[in-house]
Amino acid sequence: MSKAKRIRKAVFPVAGLGTRFLPATKAVPKEMLTVVDKPVIQHVVNEARAAGIEHFIFVTGRGKACIEDHFDHQFELEATLAGKKKTKELEELLSELPGAGETSFTRQQAPRGLGHAVWCARDLVGDEPFALLLPDMLHHGKTPCLQEMVDAYAQTGGGNFVAVSPVPDDQTHQYGIVGVEDRAAKVSRITTMVEKPPKGTAPSNLHITGRYILEPEIFPLLAKQEAGAGGEIQLTDAMITLSQSKANPFHAVRFDGTIYDCGSKIGFLLANVAYGLERADLSAELRRAIKEML
Repeated sequence: MSKAKRIRKAVFPVAGLGTRFLPATKAVPKEMLTVVDKPVIQHVVNEARAAGIEHFIFVTGRGKACIEDHFDHQFELEATLAGKKKTKELEELLSELPGAGETSFTRQQAPRGLGHAVWCARDLVGDEPFALLLPDMLHHGKTPCLQEMVDAYAQTGGGNFVAVSPVPDDQTHQYGIVGVEDRAAKVSRITTMVEKPPKGTAPSNLHITGRYILEPEIFPLLAKQEAGAGGEIQLTDAMITLSQSKANPFHAVRFDGTIYDCGSKIGFLLANVAYGLERADLSAELRRAIKEML
């Protein structure tokens, strides 16, 4: 088994308009909406950092400058906290900041789909495998989802990896679905991928959950990928082409935790409740309040 290159870089596509959350997202990027007291994007970056990611690449768009500001020092705020001896708050603030040179930002000038957003990061990624994390999808489990994928990547000796999770059979037409050699296995070779298969035709009920490890061979495919579903350049279409090469196998890594789609109102609300219930400073009062409301 050849030694795989270490996964050092992660791409975060954050150029979306967040139309499902208007008017809240008219002036505030959807990625900056908070789950408890952290923006959604901070939760996802923390997952990447826990998996050993060293370089955080954000594919942004117009009106997203505050994401860049969030991952930078704010000297006036830091000085105020220090002056008021709010040590705990200051330490927490600084602990979640990437180091100098660890963040990069590039623009996706037009909403042309996830595949196009990934392609926009090509020069920043370079010729090495990388992680891709969709910031809408919070993966909540004992072990961070990306850490499980990085471990599987290292044990397998490289390749492409996609996080999957089961959905009800009557919902498979809403997702990208994979077929695998062994549906019971934690890690299994992918046999087929389909983007939103018609009802009753899905090869399994395992849907793609928004976490990927991809080899750089995806970039030339995305460069010539034609528009697919919704008139956009679909990442899944390029992955299907790449998977047909024996040199670039695809594996599914089943995530056994809970996934909250923070791009939907109900998923966002549930994420706030779930993360709040885990907080020692909030859980007891939150439980009482929920019981009273119900």
